[in-house]
Amino acid sequence: MNKSKMKEAILEAKEAKGLKWADIARATGLSAEYTCSACMGMNHLDKKPADAVAKLLGLPKEVSVALQRFPHKTFAQTVPTDPVIYRWYEMVGVYGETIKELIHEEFGDGIMSAIDFTMKIEREPDPKGDRVHVTLSGKFLPYKSW
Repeated sequence: MNKSKMKEAILEAKEAKGLKWADIARATGLSAEYTCSACMGMNHLDKKPADAVAKLLGLPKEVSVALQRFPHKTFAQTVPTDPVIYRWYEMVGVYGETIKELIHEEFGDGIMSAIDFTMKIEREPDPKGDRVHVTLSGKFLPYKSW
């Protein structure tokens, strides 16, 4: 089973069972954000959490095997048209250079890792309308001179 078919099977089973990503994550022992990313095909799971996802969702072994396969991370569109994803592109487009400057000012010349990385998405109640609170935390990797 390829990652695309895996994703489709997981999403259909998740909806049919009325589960949330937090429910699936509890079965894996991992964060909802990482579990969701793996189920969407952009990361992989080790055998135990992959088996837990397949079992919870009542899916065949092929889903667990596909979850364990390392992904090929590609993007089908230059700029996605989905409004949620597009807004992230917009944020990076508007604030990307600012983020880069502030990272360089605080840490020096380098990058924030997307490999040694965590993410948390939470609802932040607000009287003017609930807010999406996103925390991104990546290890700083300095560029080396040689």
